[in-house]
Amino acid sequence: QVQLVESGGELVQAGGSLRLSCTASGGTFSSYTMGWFRQAPGKEREFVAGIRWTGGMTYYADPVKGRFTISRDNAKNTVYLRMLSLKPEDTAVYYCAASRIVDVTTTPQTYTYWGQGTQVTISS
Repeated sequence: QVQLVESGGELVQAGGSLRLSCTASGGTFSSYTMGWFRQAPGKEREFVAGIRWTGGMTYYADPVKGRFTISRDNAKNTVYLRMLSLKPEDTAVYYCAASRIVDVTTTPQTYTYWGQGTQVTISS
């Protein structure tokens, strides 16, 4: 059983930056593909970024390409999401998730473990 704990969410102005962290425990972190998702009020949970468990291949949703960077430190059991040039439409609860599927997938149902989420609010 893998436990995931996100941190780093806060209120920032548009154009600002944040770094979210997600630390895992209870499993072999390096064997999981990791993803970041977000959910805004009244909207479905959507894929943001993912990183393969091996090789470090990354994949991004179109709205965040060029602004967000996902990375992982297997020695620290942590995955990061660096977010730049933040926009009000980035406001959401951000979740990290772990998948046993080798390749990055964008559907929430393919991820087995989820964190509790961290709130990101971007003011205009």
